[in-house]
Amino acid sequence: MIKVNVYSVKGEKGGQVELPIQFLEPVRFDLIKRSILSVHSRKRQAHGADPLAGTRQGNATSKRRQRYKTTYGARPGQSRIKRKYSFHQGRQFGWIGAFVASAISGRRAFPPTSAKNIVENINKKENRKAIRSAMAANAETIKVIDDKFMNLKKTQEVQKFFEKLGLKDEIAKSKDKKIRAGKGTMRGRKYVRRKGALVVVAQETLATKAVNNIPGIDVVNVKRLNADILCPGIRPRRNSIWTKESLETLKKERLYM
Repeated sequence: MIKVNVYSVKGEKGGQVELPIQFLEPVRFDLIKRSILSVHSRKRQAHGADPLAGTRQGNATSKRRQRYKTTYGARPGQSRIKRKYSFHQGRQFGWIGAFVASAISGRRAFPPTSAKNIVENINKKENRKAIRSAMAANAETIKVIDDKFMNLKKTQEVQKFFEKLGLKDEIAKSKDKKIRAGKGTMRGRKYVRRKGALVVVAQETLATKAVNNIPGIDVVNVKRLNADILCPGIRPRRNSIWTKESLETLKKERLYM
């Protein structure tokens, strides 16, 4: 069994605790990657074009002889694609081939469809194994803190406690944000910030709200873990801070087994 130190609210070592059996799982990066891709696929918002887009025209053009509004023999060499007329004077018409995808101002050839299903499913046992594997990948950098941490109320107190644990440089790096590459800048996600430490708790108190105020640091309930939270970007060894109560809940309820 792996033993780690337990840190008090003052940042001092106060005994040791054994990590649950979930942290002894062999590290499988292929399963972690598959589980993360499954999580990302479920976050995608469905989007697509209207199935009738570009095809709404009141009067269809005929291709037969001697028909009113017919395009037959109108101009030598004119292709007989489906058209809509833009103006007319008696039996003289001006047409635009805007119905077909190859024409100017035409519809899109293969627009995205909202009914397309791109969710990547993963078996329950494989997903649990991937979460255990992600826990084991972070076993070297895990730090266990006393449950009195949950009594803290102010963000300043929480930040000072993290600095005592040696996370001062990581908090400073997490404050920097950069402009995202690509079209995400036009869709409400202009900036991107690097991931910092992860705080795992067993219950929500004022301390969890204080942790959320620190940029780059995430807080999550032990019952809501997934591979994407533990290993963002499929990169292991994320600094994780577990409360003593969360480890006991993980061991007692045999979560993700």
